[in-house]
Amino acid sequence: MNLPLRTLFFEDLSVGMAEWLEKTIAASDVVGFAQLTGDRNPIHLSEHFAAKTPFGTRVAHGLYTASLISAVLGTRLPGPGAVYISQTLNFRAPVKIGDTVTVVVEVAELIAEKSRARLTCTCSVGGEVVLDGEALVKVPSQSKSRRPVIKL
Repeated sequence: MNLPLRTLFFEDLSVGMAEWLEKTIAASDVVGFAQLTGDRNPIHLSEHFAAKTPFGTRVAHGLYTASLISAVLGTRLPGPGAVYISQTLNFRAPVKIGDTVTVVVEVAELIAEKSRARLTCTCSVGGEVVLDGEALVKVPSQSKSRRPVIKL
């Protein structure tokens, strides 16, 4: 899942612009996220434990799924230089190992006086929404930026 970088300035954005990615969740992703964060809840790591839960099997960390939104924001829409201000998250359904998550980020509103963009964020598996919310990001303005442009 190496998304090519795309650099957009605030002036490049328009309401309705969207980007997406797909990621199939591997057991190694879940173990790695647990090691990175320290969240070793056995519902993520132990098939024996997880089998006794309402999910019946191991599930990915909700914040791992949410982190896929960050991948889109930081690499494609708006891309390098964008800074998270806030994120709301609504966890709707579990993501299981082997599921393919589709993440869609869409520009919902542009706030010119602060160079901010409000983006809707949806993660789904097989057409079912598993996580949704909104992100607010500060986006560099081309007229004010000294950020180098990344050439692809």
